[in-house]
Amino acid sequence: MSVLADRVVLVVGATGGIGQAVVEELQGSGAQLVLAARSSDRLQALAGQLSPATRVQIQPCDITQPEQVSQLMQAIRREQGRLDVLINAAGAGLLKPYQKITATDLDQMLDLNLKGCFYTTQQAAELMKEQQQGHICTVVGILGKHSMALASAYCAAKFGVVGFSKCMAEELKRYGIRFSLFYFGGVDTPFWDAVSLKVDRQKLLRPATVARFIRAALETDAHAVPLELSLMPDSHVFF
Repeated sequence: MSVLADRVVLVVGATGGIGQAVVEELQGSGAQLVLAARSSDRLQALAGQLSPATRVQIQPCDITQPEQVSQLMQAIRREQGRLDVLINAAGAGLLKPYQKITATDLDQMLDLNLKGCFYTTQQAAELMKEQQQGHICTVVGILGKHSMALASAYCAAKFGVVGFSKCMAEELKRYGIRFSLFYFGGVDTPFWDAVSLKVDRQKLLRPATVARFIRAALETDAHAVPLELSLMPDSHVFF
């Protein structure tokens, strides 16, 4: 039996490329899955695709709105009584020359990728503190630790995620709350649909590959902390 059996796992961004792959990977683990994303219809469609034995709670939520994040956590408390794992997989990308980045572009990057992630992490931690344990996993991406031309707004948000996560980890370690940051290289998700760069998507990581990587981190022994984990396609290697 998986060590995740009966644990409550919240996947934020559950209908996105990586988020959906994580949900599909965890459906046979015995975990109680809570799926959060903006679209109720897409959440219901995803839940309907899972194996009948999978226990699922769906909760529409726009994480850029802190009051909706609060409602999400209240629903988890009401329905599940606890929260063992948070997986932050929501996000959006933008590759554009710095001088062409508008105020709206910057707000969108910061609101979803930075502030939204902060709100979910902040409020999930309050539930986890009550039970003196928890695991917060955030899909940062390699541009949270390496710079790239055309990615100034995106990197600003992702570097910020790394900063607040490490600060919170220091504050929360005495409550038994672990933090894991995932730095994936190129993953073949809808991120690339609107990107003008020429990218051979056949050489990118598959979402199912990174989902297995995340699950492995979730299944480490309770006393072991998988802190910062990188996974790169062999065509796109950073050290």
